[in-house]
Amino acid sequence: MAYKIFDLVGKYAISAESGQKVYDQIHPVLFSGNPVELDFTEVQVFASPFFNFAIGHLLKDIPAENLNQLVEFTTISSEGWNVLERVIANAKHYYSDEQFRNAVDAVITEQAATF
Repeated sequence: MAYKIFDLVGKYAISAESGQKVYDQIHPVLFSGNPVELDFTEVQVFASPFFNFAIGHLLKDIPAENLNQLVEFTTISSEGWNVLERVIANAKHYYSDEQFRNAVDAVITEQAATF
């Protein structure tokens, strides 16, 4: 199934909310083993929060090898690709290392309590 990211979030793929919108669309498809194409035509700006929620969170319950086989990214700029690769590397580390995950979660919880 193909998804035009511009149609879902517009030209700015930057917010966590936009990423969650994409995740909600593609997670059920991927989780059932079906491939998706994410077409970034007309998307001009990319940020980590978008990719953390749209793609990184998928690694919680879809192995990286499966994700690599099931997701095709098309028409993504080199800047977008750089952000995406960094997010995927961080998400792989987070979900594969329980000690690291616990440490990150503790820091986030601690920081959130200060607001």
